[in-house]
Amino acid sequence: MRFHDRVVLVTGGGSGIGQATARAFGREGATVVVAGRTEKTLAETVESVGGDASLVVADVTDEADAERMVATVVERHGRLDIAFNNAGIGTLGHVADMDREIWDRVLAVNLTGVWLSMKYEIARMRERGGGIIVNNSSNLGAHRRQRGLGAYIASKAAVSALTRTAALEYIGDGIRINAVSPGLCDTAMSRWPGEREADRAERLKAVNPSGRVGTVEEIAGAVLYLASPEADYAVGTDLVVDGGSAA
Repeated sequence: MRFHDRVVLVTGGGSGIGQATARAFGREGATVVVAGRTEKTLAETVESVGGDASLVVADVTDEADAERMVATVVERHGRLDIAFNNAGIGTLGHVADMDREIWDRVLAVNLTGVWLSMKYEIARMRERGGGIIVNNSSNLGAHRRQRGLGAYIASKAAVSALTRTAALEYIGDGIRINAVSPGLCDTAMSRWPGEREADRAERLKAVNPSGRVGTVEEIAGAVLYLASPEADYAVGTDLVVDGGSAA
């Protein structure tokens, strides 16, 4: 029960890695609050976590929503100990063929959403003398590149750099900030449009040394490690969990 008496916020908590991580924190004793834009899927996560888990509907690209999201956690539980900034989206498109609207949306969710979340998380954590933040980046970005994913890659490379910068700025306040950078996982985002799971598995045999996609539980395990006392000396780390793709 590494996270007994810890209050944890998970953004993008209605599905995929966010949902799996919320469940993992709950199993280890944390009080979990999941945030996102869709109340129905958040409610499903809350039900599966059980205990004192709750939800807050918020859009992390909206500054007022981001501030309210963090304030709600503190109002309910008196503090915020750990935040996993997981909300993100992906899209396909070569650099010169991409619509401005798509570019702006990917950067807004994947980068600005992380910054806004950290802005208000850090402020509340400083009031209590510390806390832990883990940002969800990607093995695509700072670690490797791929054609057709320019906006996503640019946003995630920026998340990795932003995480390291924030880690340097706030470790003196007792706030430990790191990132996890997953490779392809068993989520809808890992499949090309119209691709079946069997097709994806065949495609990955040629590009992933492990020959498979990761599970969301494996990524959740990495997040919990970075948030745990065992990782107290990890500051500004970008932990790649991708089966060897970026090795």
